[in-house]
Amino acid sequence: MSQQITESFVKQYNANVMHLAQQKGSKLRGTARIESQKSKAQFYDRVGKVSAVLKSGRHSNTPQLDTPHSRRMVTLSDYEWADLIDDQDKIRTLNDPSNDYVMAAMWALGRSLDDVIISALGGTAYSGEDGTTSVAHPNGQKYAANNGSAFVNLNLKTLRAVNQLFDDNDIPSDERFLVCAPSQINSLLATTEVTSSDYNSVKALVQGDVDSFMSFKFIKSTRLSTQVAALSASTSTGAVGSGSSIVGARKCYAYTKAGILAAIGQDMKSRISERDDKSYATQVYACMSIGAVRMEEEQVAEILCTE
Repeated sequence: MSQQITESFVKQYNANVMHLAQQKGSKLRGTARIESQKSKAQFYDRVGKVSAVLKSGRHSNTPQLDTPHSRRMVTLSDYEWADLIDDQDKIRTLNDPSNDYVMAAMWALGRSLDDVIISALGGTAYSGEDGTTSVAHPNGQKYAANNGSAFVNLNLKTLRAVNQLFDDNDIPSDERFLVCAPSQINSLLATTEVTSSDYNSVKALVQGDVDSFMSFKFIKSTRLSTQVAALSASTSTGAVGSGSSIVGARKCYAYTKAGILAAIGQDMKSRISERDDKSYATQVYACMSIGAVRMEEEQVAEILCTE
């Protein structure tokens, strides 16, 4: 049983259960391609690019073009949540907290889904016929935020560079997302001159009046990790692979909906039942089975931001 349930007893000033500050569910579920999965591991096929050939003349032989096929593997992981409510707790409180426990469980599982998606964005993808070929996110799809002479937090120079990276790869401009921490949103406003034509758009973005800027729909998340291992990057071009060392930068991600796949084996499911082995306490239980994989490296860019 939760040892903090006594905090909601009648002797407290507030009779209602109050949920403390937290991310209420998933912010990224709508940004990924969602697939239903009924096995522990499943493969999702990809069709590559092929070029047409010039016809050699009248009545020429029909060309045989081999369309490239590949696949990515998703492995499901199981997440669950449970807590107990004693009958005595219900007597001492003015309200039954069961529904609030269910809500807390759903929010927790939603955050777990975000963690799985974020991990897949920059993590190792598994490819090949049997899923044994590991594919790391290449340095060519990483960019260190810079001002031309030093590593910095997210700025317009970086956004323009990442936007061009997507354009150069012929990535559609619709459904482009950029998940970053609040620090990056505030940095955009701080580094944009008041005289800039972009200032009003950035200010509206920070204030929450709009959520899109420079072809990206921005999503604020506090669940992004920082770069632990040292990387080399250029302080002038942002290219990762050589140059100065960058450590501890916030890893933000620009990506498309087609670039990340989230598989749902068992969607969020909750149950409230009586436990006769726990003095007939009420148990609130919730679970889900989820997995994710990066479907194409060119559709995901990692942005290293120095906070």
